[in-house]
Amino acid sequence: MIEITLDGQKVEVAEGSMVMHAAEKAGTYIPHFCYHKKLSIAANCRMCLVDVEKAPKPMPACATPVTNGMIVRTKSDKALKAQQSVMEFLLINHPLDCPICDQGGECQLQDLAVGYGPGASRYQEEKRVVFHKDVGPLISMEEMSRCIHCTRCVRFGQEIAGVMELGMVNRGEHSEITTVLGDTVDSEVSGNMIDLCPVGALTSKPFRYSARPWELSRRRSVSPHDSTGANLVVQVKNNKVMRVLPFENNDVNECWLADRDRFSYEALNSSERLTTPMLKQGGEWKPVDWQTALEYVARGVGDVQSQHGAQAIGALVSPHSTVEELFLAQKLVRALGSENIDHRLRHAEFAPAEGVRWLGTSIASLSTLQRALVVGSNLRKDHPLFALRVRAAVRAGAQVSVVHDRDNDWAMNIAAKAIVPAGQWVQALADVAAAIAAEKGGQAPLPGNATPAAKAIAASLLAGERKAILLGNAAAHHPNASSLLALANWIGAQAGATVGYLTEAANTVGAQLVEAMPGEGGLNAGQMLAGGLKALFLLNTEPEFDSAAGAAARKLGQGGGMVVTLSPFQANLDISDVLLPIAPWTETPGTFVNAEGRVQSFHAVVKPLGETRPGWKVLRVLGNMLGLPGFDYESAGEVLAAARGSADAPQAMVQGDLLSNRCGKAPAPGDASARPASAAIYQLDGIVRRAASLQMTADARAAQEVTA
Repeated sequence: MIEITLDGQKVEVAEGSMVMHAAEKAGTYIPHFCYHKKLSIAANCRMCLVDVEKAPKPMPACATPVTNGMIVRTKSDKALKAQQSVMEFLLINHPLDCPICDQGGECQLQDLAVGYGPGASRYQEEKRVVFHKDVGPLISMEEMSRCIHCTRCVRFGQEIAGVMELGMVNRGEHSEITTVLGDTVDSEVSGNMIDLCPVGALTSKPFRYSARPWELSRRRSVSPHDSTGANLVVQVKNNKVMRVLPFENNDVNECWLADRDRFSYEALNSSERLTTPMLKQGGEWKPVDWQTALEYVARGVGDVQSQHGAQAIGALVSPHSTVEELFLAQKLVRALGSENIDHRLRHAEFAPAEGVRWLGTSIASLSTLQRALVVGSNLRKDHPLFALRVRAAVRAGAQVSVVHDRDNDWAMNIAAKAIVPAGQWVQALADVAAAIAAEKGGQAPLPGNATPAAKAIAASLLAGERKAILLGNAAAHHPNASSLLALANWIGAQAGATVGYLTEAANTVGAQLVEAMPGEGGLNAGQMLAGGLKALFLLNTEPEFDSAAGAAARKLGQGGGMVVTLSPFQANLDISDVLLPIAPWTETPGTFVNAEGRVQSFHAVVKPLGETRPGWKVLRVLGNMLGLPGFDYESAGEVLAAARGSADAPQAMVQGDLLSNRCGKAPAPGDASARPASAAIYQLDGIVRRAASLQMTADARAAQEVTA
């Protein structure tokens, strides 16, 4: 540690730190624009000039290393005059458009100009003009004359996102940030550039000119999409979600968001929202009141139970639903006498698990891995924020290996890869196991050939210390999922690596915890999707898009039974008999459990739209109308306590003994015809599919071309 004196205060910081780091530790604010704690040091803006004793001129705090005994003054006359001079230079070419700028009210330049800017400009010449750029549907670069060349956006793309889509060209007053070739910005985390921009040069295209920052209420929430459980700040005006920003949590999403988390809110205000219960009568949809709709459902379920038995009743539930909704859905089905409930809609194998499948390690630990093997995942698109952490580990020297059926660009160096059809993944892991067995001695669990790719993966895993084997969405949905897990566990045990699932949805872990899966004698998702049930509940799901059945799920409504859809949207119109409008994540309290087992509860941030009601309330009332015991909950908190088996406040993390990736089943040779179902980045759930701007991105267009 090194001790310096900062504004008369003794501060100890690690060797190699900069003066800015010492100021942060001491709680002293030094004005800056280009410096950001998650990015490399550029020292572009010079706004952080400070007075260092014995230095002939002011020094940039962000780029000046500390030395033992250094004396720094951040508020001396010398430092303040230097900062004021820099501010005057920054304002020379800056347009005077604060009244119409989207950044107005939360602009660093605006804030610092008040404290360090002159009262009037001495500059008489014409201001420079930089022409706007069209970089896609998410980021607006209409006012690039505002840019102060801090290069935060450039460094974010290069260092964090792994793709340098923006860069600076030319020199002096002709310098500008651009895509150079006129391309679009297509990174799955591009929206973070908007947050990083300290001025109004990069703004949100969907949010543009829709509200002023001071008009917005800010409310915390949790992302309902992938299994990161990103922490959000949802900004609201007139009971309408206007914008979503990250809430910093270094253990989960740091200060970043995936574009899927940031821009999907557009769907909440789309024309496809279902705002009143509807019944299909004579082939036409008719709006009805809640009492009529619920009585129709209760009567229909009662008739099916008496005429066909409880085994003719089932529920397909989305792992994007809250813990409360999933708990009451499984309780409702089981109280009726059925075990037909499942959330594993895209799975092809339904072997009983010994515990709750999870990440196998903490999310934060992904940033410090030294070795990793990812099986059956396009990590960058399936789990963008996990990919950021793995990319950071690679930049620090980690080696990542891949077993997949496509050679996707992960925007990071891949040490070894086995790109083979999904039907050969079991053999690919068996080959890695054989290579490890040959190296360490012993017997591999399946016969394998130590191919060059397998040897490279094995050599990588056997070196280093902190290691993880991560099974992706396609591996979880694979017809030979148990064999893949068994082989991964054997390899992990030999290499000293943790083994876990990346898990597909926001609440995949929570769905397992509340047992939203068939019990003894119950039908799994694959069997229910084949048809035959006389009463089927669809909670937050559209089987045609959310299940392995795909287009074949359109036949669900042809068996003469009753299909009840509980959704925020006008979904499943062809197969349903009843539509019940339930609240999306912004309009209901609830809980998600992310991939590492972190329990995160949230409140509604706006009132339900129209006649929409929280899903847990609808299920509770249905239970009451069916005369089922134990459906007398008064709040979402009571439902959560019942789901956790305790009246105590929910714990921050699930107890470790519930989480397990053990597999007692011995691995077997793979199914060569395997084609596991896996959703594209902007097809993951019903909310994302209805977000207009996301559907105009390059990733969405590419997925649409594949399915066309």
